[in-house]
Amino acid sequence: MTDLKNPPLPSAVASKGPWGVLAVVTGALFLEGIDVAMLNVAVPSIAADIGLATGSAHWIISAYVLAYGGFMILGGRVADLLGRRRVFLTALAVFAVFSAFGGFAQESWMLIAVRLVTGAAAGFMTPAGFSLLTTSFPEGERRGRALAIYGAIGAAGFYLGVVAGGVITSFGWRWVFFVPAGIALVFLALGARSIPRSDAGARPLRGSFDVGGAVTLTAAMMSFIYGVVSVGEHPSDLVGYGALALSVALFLAFLVIERRVTDPLVPAGVMTQGRLPWMSVVGMLFIGGFFAWQFLLTLFLQQHLGWGPLETGLTFTAMALELLIAPTLTPKIAARFGNLTTLIAGMVSISAAFLLTLRLDGSAGFLDLLPSLILVGVAFALIYGPLTAAAVEGVDEEQHGVAGGIVYTGFQFGAALGVSIVTIVLLAGGEDPSGADYTRALWVPFAAVIAGLAVAMLARISSRGAGAR
Repeated sequence: MTDLKNPPLPSAVASKGPWGVLAVVTGALFLEGIDVAMLNVAVPSIAADIGLATGSAHWIISAYVLAYGGFMILGGRVADLLGRRRVFLTALAVFAVFSAFGGFAQESWMLIAVRLVTGAAAGFMTPAGFSLLTTSFPEGERRGRALAIYGAIGAAGFYLGVVAGGVITSFGWRWVFFVPAGIALVFLALGARSIPRSDAGARPLRGSFDVGGAVTLTAAMMSFIYGVVSVGEHPSDLVGYGALALSVALFLAFLVIERRVTDPLVPAGVMTQGRLPWMSVVGMLFIGGFFAWQFLLTLFLQQHLGWGPLETGLTFTAMALELLIAPTLTPKIAARFGNLTTLIAGMVSISAAFLLTLRLDGSAGFLDLLPSLILVGVAFALIYGPLTAAAVEGVDEEQHGVAGGIVYTGFQFGAALGVSIVTIVLLAGGEDPSGADYTRALWVPFAAVIAGLAVAMLARISSRGAGAR
């Protein structure tokens, strides 16, 4: 029997060191976090400079999300088939090049096209990096610690990006593209040296790649995300509803194709392995609730209370408490009580945080927000690492790439759904939301995380028979 306390590492990983892999992979996730966060802050300046109408400015962000979510599972499957190192480094190179192109864009269509390609690159890079990480560390406490660090640094990218976006934009919005490009090149050079060339995920292609499944599934997800974004902004938009209907038709076509090919894009049974289906749903509800809550709180602070972008960004950094807890305490808590129990504690924390924000009004200040921000930071520390660790428990190692793609696709779908639904609820009372409109809309993220807590508890109950925690 394998010694679970001191499991052997693959020779290639041992020679290069799994911690070197962790450094590069977490660096790439950090890069993705700051890229999204900085662009969120810089969108108004970009739109004003290149003549993009206010009603269309969201496509600077939406194009990225569409491609990111749409290519996530495909990216994971390609990494499993062609090799995680190869796919990760190639996607990182594309990310760097097109980020730089964004800084030179002179027309709105050029910028949106750049964001589309950059998002697609991230869709390949993230699941490839995730599977590199999980296959470099054996299942257990060491993997849990690595995933905790991974989640904490990814979150750091987001927290720092919110503030950096406000600072960098003051020097010119084009630097919001040049800075991520430079960071990507640094991690590309480090990755070429640190990631072992011998990759357990790489195997001969042998003509087995499921092109039809890849095209239909990717198109279905992109159509779905486009639909929810369109309907979220304009509830009477027939094009949006048409996109949703098209996504259903494409997904049905995907199912037909998967039943007929010998090596499907999503291997038969992978969605029922271990805790992957449970964690995918929890992740979607958790991230969906968080993005909806942050979106609402940002609007509330800037449009309703009159705060500035930099002031708002600095306020959100209070959530960075996660950076202290996740790498130090979370692995110990998870090792003692189990990933699911730790995850449930985090869901309770974020539920309490969102409940507290329901009491905010026009006289709210930073101290009124602080308890919720601290609780959200604690929640991320207790949820992110344990959730991703639990998601691959019981999944065949050679399928960790597609498993990571499924988990992160859930994250992206959750973000799009959360923001879309909360926008519909917020604007139900008119184009100029009142305090009562914000309070009504804040029930949406609270309901999402309560539902996520319920699913996590059901997963905990269902796993007791197997002796899991």
